[in-house]
Amino acid sequence: MNKILTIQQKDGKIYSPIREKWLEETPEELVRQAFICELVNEYEYRLDQMEEEKALTERSDRGTGKASADIVIWKSKEERLQNKNAFIVVECKAESITLSNKDYFQGANYARWSGSEILVVVNSILREKEEEDRQGRKIKIKDREGDLRIFKILKDSLPYSKQPISSIPNASLALNEEKLREELLNTTTMTRDDFAKLLLQCHNIIRNNDKLSPEAAFDEISKILFIKIRYEREGSKKKSHGNRFSLSYFKDSRKNYEGFKAQGDRPFYQVLFEKTKQDFEKDNLFAENETINIRENSFEEIVEKLQIYDLSNTSDDVKGIAFEQFLGRTFRGELGQFFTPRTIVDFMVGVLDPQEGELVCDPACGSGGFLIKAFEYIRDQIELDVEGKIERINEEVFGKVDKDASEEEKEDFQKRLNDPALQEEAEKRISPLEAELKLSLDRDTIKTRIDRLSKTCIFGTDANPRMARVSKMNMIMHGDGHGGVHHNDGLLNVNGIFENRFDVILANPPFGSRVPKDLKIEEADQYKDEKKIKKYKEMYGEEYEKALKQVTDNIGNNLVDLYDTGSMSTLTEVLFIERCLKLLKKGGRMGIVLPEGVLNNSNLQKVREYFESKAKIILIVSIPQDVFVASGATVKPSLVFLKKFTETEETEYAEIKVRTESEVNAEYKMPEEELNQKIKEAKTANEKKELRDELKQVEEQKNEKVKRLVKERFDYAIPIAEVEKAGISTTGSVIENELEPLKEEFKTYRKEKNIW
Repeated sequence: MNKILTIQQKDGKIYSPIREKWLEETPEELVRQAFICELVNEYEYRLDQMEEEKALTERSDRGTGKASADIVIWKSKEERLQNKNAFIVVECKAESITLSNKDYFQGANYARWSGSEILVVVNSILREKEEEDRQGRKIKIKDREGDLRIFKILKDSLPYSKQPISSIPNASLALNEEKLREELLNTTTMTRDDFAKLLLQCHNIIRNNDKLSPEAAFDEISKILFIKIRYEREGSKKKSHGNRFSLSYFKDSRKNYEGFKAQGDRPFYQVLFEKTKQDFEKDNLFAENETINIRENSFEEIVEKLQIYDLSNTSDDVKGIAFEQFLGRTFRGELGQFFTPRTIVDFMVGVLDPQEGELVCDPACGSGGFLIKAFEYIRDQIELDVEGKIERINEEVFGKVDKDASEEEKEDFQKRLNDPALQEEAEKRISPLEAELKLSLDRDTIKTRIDRLSKTCIFGTDANPRMARVSKMNMIMHGDGHGGVHHNDGLLNVNGIFENRFDVILANPPFGSRVPKDLKIEEADQYKDEKKIKKYKEMYGEEYEKALKQVTDNIGNNLVDLYDTGSMSTLTEVLFIERCLKLLKKGGRMGIVLPEGVLNNSNLQKVREYFESKAKIILIVSIPQDVFVASGATVKPSLVFLKKFTETEETEYAEIKVRTESEVNAEYKMPEEELNQKIKEAKTANEKKELRDELKQVEEQKNEKVKRLVKERFDYAIPIAEVEKAGISTTGSVIENELEPLKEEFKTYRKEKNIW
């Protein structure tokens, strides 16, 4: 077993095992030597693979501009001695320093100059702490209170030259190129999997201790997760237990509570949940009278399992994907309908390409998959835009020097990086941009680009109360956007969800069932929160007041009568297509999952004609039935993409239809008049019937000719594709995904054709 490397300190000095000498112990030097110990002990790197203060310019004078990396690591001692490209560059800062963009920019340049694949920027020390486990036993854990940021350098992708990854590759991977590539691709996925497995362990605790159904157990875990989120969002590093909601914190707080009893005799974990309900009151996550429905020992076991994660510092990507995996394992069978496979979600969002400032809605949102992906898709655009602007500001202020620059150019660049005036200028220009990527916790405050996206652009409804709540929670785990999600019938207006409002609609509506013809709109469907009604009136004006009348003016009437297609079909999927089209602005676009029967069933011909009179079909993709088998569906699905007519297209279509009807009516006028005259002159009932049947046939011929000519005159191409593999098998395992190249192909096509 390798000897543990420890920090050596004495008389204001600290020992460098790499340089084999004592150095002055500055705060930054302490972090550097502590991190060298971490590299050796935790990641198994050898001291002879590393150098400190590695000069990245070779001039002999040591001016303030000399560029030196704090720690440089090679894949082996031999590569270091041969002066080959480095593997990792580490930039160390004192614990009192908050890491900033300048540090990442400087480190990324060091990495480029040294040919490194990985950049690490650190301002913290991994320290061993003592905590109590569930049985009250003392246990030791390792934790850091500052930051450790790890990036993969994207050498061919300037200006976006680095990509965050979640862990440093172990030394054993450094010389195995294949495994190293796999590790760098999957570090985030591995962390997600760990979190998902942990959530599953929590689920099993409740199953074993409290005998709850999977769905009920999920509800209880969600409550604990939000207690944890509430605590860790406060972000105070001064807490005696750190920033994590840990078992030791819970026990110490419970002792204080039981000694004080200021809030009655309720168990302390119920008190914590009450405070959490109050904090999330505006988000309607929990019912007013809801409590935690598991034993306190189960609560403690789950807190102990989850305490290794600080959810305020765990990336949204990690939390979100883990939460989704957990959802998929929990809700199988009858609730499988609420989960659209991720490969389908990614494809449909990619095809519709939502942009910043556009409004997105899913009126049958289930677990929120479409809304989450749309939120992430637009957020990524914003982040890339901001990163590009930051990179350009850095280059404008400090300059840009590539790997092949002269040593003098590199040294001059380092001088500029160390110039306080230039640092202040860059920080002044960059800070407002970085602020645009933050989300203010106040639900009503709109300050940043992420605020606008999260709080004003993402909307959804689901008629199932549990799934509406799951959707909100899922979105919070992914980074937010949940405020526009409501428990409501997707066919009825609520709050910001009403006609002619959205740029993009994504939906996988319930299908295969019918809305009863006699299903009434009831008082219970009426939105009655006067405070919020007032708020939405201020936000949306007359359009919102008009939207409310869809319900208030129709109480007691049949729901299907709100829809033109209600007289043609009461299938849920048919009504939802019309609903989605009504929600769209003119020129808005939508993607919807439909059973193939909607496209080819002769009984639904009139329905198809109705939709084609309102929107253009921009793409149809037939996908294998296997895709939805894992979710419990048995119908072969298609993905249908429509673009609602623009005002120009609407006018053009109407004019073509009127002109065509006029022409065809004129053509058939004489035969119809002759038949009507013969009906009047007919002597017998049988003769009249035969003539009426003949007249009916003529009218049908006339109508069919109108439809055919309108289609010919309002002609456009409809791309149709069929894929045999869509990334997921009948068991839910990952397979080849033909949707990905199709998405890129359609993107090129729609730009060439200027579809939108």
